[in-house]
Amino acid sequence: MSDQLAHEHNQTQIAWQRFSVPYEFPVCFTTDLFNPENNLLPQICAKLEPTKRHKLILFIDSGVVEARETLIDEINRFFIVHEKYLALVTEPIVIQSGESLKSDAQLLQSIQRRVFENHIDRHSFLVGIGGGALLDVVGLVAATAHRGIRHIRIPTTVLAQNDSGVGVKNGINQFGQKNYFGTFAPPYAVINDYNFIRYLPDREKVSGMAEAVKVALIRDYAFYVWLEDNSEALSNFDHEAVQYMIRRCAELHMYQIGSGGDPFENGSARPLDFGHWAAHKLETMTNYAIRHGEAVAIGMAIDTYYSSLSGLLPMSEADRVCSLLEKLGFNLWNPVIDNKNDANSHILLQGLVDFREHLGGDLTITLLSSVGTGIEVNTINENQMVDSLMYLKNRQDQAGELRAV
Repeated sequence: MSDQLAHEHNQTQIAWQRFSVPYEFPVCFTTDLFNPENNLLPQICAKLEPTKRHKLILFIDSGVVEARETLIDEINRFFIVHEKYLALVTEPIVIQSGESLKSDAQLLQSIQRRVFENHIDRHSFLVGIGGGALLDVVGLVAATAHRGIRHIRIPTTVLAQNDSGVGVKNGINQFGQKNYFGTFAPPYAVINDYNFIRYLPDREKVSGMAEAVKVALIRDYAFYVWLEDNSEALSNFDHEAVQYMIRRCAELHMYQIGSGGDPFENGSARPLDFGHWAAHKLETMTNYAIRHGEAVAIGMAIDTYYSSLSGLLPMSEADRVCSLLEKLGFNLWNPVIDNKNDANSHILLQGLVDFREHLGGDLTITLLSSVGTGIEVNTINENQMVDSLMYLKNRQDQAGELRAV
């Protein structure tokens, strides 16, 4: 081979492929979605193909069915009325509820098989009706079957309607890590039906309010003040107050995801996970006996006190935040926070390591520079973080003493 040919043969060539894909999906707020006179679902399915009869398969959270015994009958009647444009390929499939379903590989496979057996293709619709755990699992199936099936989320909890349901993430738990396997896959549509909130246990209603406090703390002082002013109405589950809280919280989450510059979390910052490094660890440490929102409330309290101890936030503002959370019905202490490993270190602090590994890149934790303004930091002083845990414990002890008087 000549020197010239050898030179050309050994040259490295790079051809860059570039394209962008716009994402757009509706987030709808309605009441009584499966009333035959409500045309929202047929309109959404007909968005791209208005004359087609669309195939749908529905997976429903068992907790929703138990609380609303007439729901499956309502759905069947609805599809009979709208059979010209909607085809329900099989009876709605009821799936066990709760966080445990995200750790059940057999259940995941059974959902995948039902999708396969009913010949659901990329132009069909896979509909999930339930809380965040069910939506996560069904969303993962939708994102991976045929490399992507049209997915409609119908969240039924406060937490799912105002936060997780309007995002672009799906996931299941594995290796003791929350959401270790998953995808970023925007849904085809999200439909929030306020009627579902009426059927929730009080504990679930309270749990979902944590995310409203979170997004207000990092992005919207005016909304935070509204939460304070309406804390009594919210704690009494006033329907109008809860509806506004859900809608405004969802809007702020949508704005951050769509305008924050990193919807698929390629960077290190994740402001919508304020308080979540501790929350995720608390969930696993309690084997998910603690609700996600309850864990987030504790996580926010920890990071808010840490913000004060590190000089970012006046201590009076940290007390203010904790007071709001308590007025809404949150308990800001759990005994597992005191658990230590063989090296006499708090096991909870391992959550910082887990959080960085899950996100990748540098450790990036959102703190507060003021109520309504989040700030990202890349280092955590472990001694000060332990002090923030002790602040919470002392707060709990003082509250117990007052109740005993």
